[in-house]
Amino acid sequence: MRVAIVRRLPKASFSMDVYADGLVSGLKAVRPDWEIIELTPRSYSLSNKKTSWLQGIGKYYERYWRYPATVRQQVADIFHIIDHSDAHIVQWLRQTNQPVVVTCHDLINFIYPENIQDQAKLPVVSMAAWKYAIKGLKQSDRIICVSNHTAKDAMQLLHTPATRLKVVHNGVESDFYPLPAEEILAFRQQQGLTPDTICLLNVGSNHPRKNVITILQVLEILNSQGMRIHFWKTGADFTKEQKTFIQKHNLTSCIKYLGKPDKNILRQIYNAADILLAPSIYEGFGITILEAMACQTAVISSNVTSLPEVVGDAGILVEPLDVSAMVEAIQHIQQDSSYHQQLIERGRIRAKEFTWEKAASQVAEVYESLVGVQRDYSLQQSMV
Repeated sequence: MRVAIVRRLPKASFSMDVYADGLVSGLKAVRPDWEIIELTPRSYSLSNKKTSWLQGIGKYYERYWRYPATVRQQVADIFHIIDHSDAHIVQWLRQTNQPVVVTCHDLINFIYPENIQDQAKLPVVSMAAWKYAIKGLKQSDRIICVSNHTAKDAMQLLHTPATRLKVVHNGVESDFYPLPAEEILAFRQQQGLTPDTICLLNVGSNHPRKNVITILQVLEILNSQGMRIHFWKTGADFTKEQKTFIQKHNLTSCIKYLGKPDKNILRQIYNAADILLAPSIYEGFGITILEAMACQTAVISSNVTSLPEVVGDAGILVEPLDVSAMVEAIQHIQQDSSYHQQLIERGRIRAKEFTWEKAASQVAEVYESLVGVQRDYSLQQSMV
């Protein structure tokens, strides 16, 4: 089978890169005889800031016209669009009469429109373009949902029948694993942490739904109580509002922004941290939780949306805005080493349940069912 994976522009979305890389590697492992072709849009940039509006037009042209036209010219048995934000390409592919699969990661922009407003220069235009793209989901042959929660949203918000949905949980990359104790100690020392310091970690973007301000409120309480506490942030930097909070509450000395590290450094960060604190208000999946668990880092997360699906009984789940509950959970881990070790062990076992080979095997079965249906239909047409 020849499968066309329709990707986003590299580095346009870190999470979409992780998903596409994981899916492709998994497919190559479980269906080694298949031909996997990866399609990527063309980068469009102008160095002159005065012509930034031309750059914006160029990006829209590339994403909504030239790239879809290029994808349509490809020869494949099935097309898989890995990001629902590119679902408009489905409309172009209908002319090929080949089955099309789209992965839906979340529909957060319907629920929290400010998610776009906080990252787009022209929110109204961006939201209109996003809604236009999402319409293509309804025309796809199958929608892969990364969680049961996302599938529920697809049924309620898009009125999509359950028969057209397939839930396939994401996997965790093999790049995330426990490191030797001496390497962890060396990294912590390099970062200026003492052995008795409890290090919190948050990985990812900084949209309001990520709820980073609540982490800072938790940190402020623990610091005022005299606990040796530190907080690492990777991914997006702190917002202006968050930096003001940090300065106002004298938290600068116990917080460090570690930028956007590569996988090797991120693996060290996960291993060196004591707790991943991820109190998101909304997540389509939550892959950083699995990465942390695979590196034997305890997890405290939210009890809403898809997060309980991912965490299971391997972490602590709290209300996303319940600062007191988070403070108590961290104190429990800090005071009870056996409990801390239980969380680490449960997390390690939990992470092993989510592999890209397992995810790819389920996706491959979707491909095979659709191509089989398509071929049966073609055969019937030829006999008429």
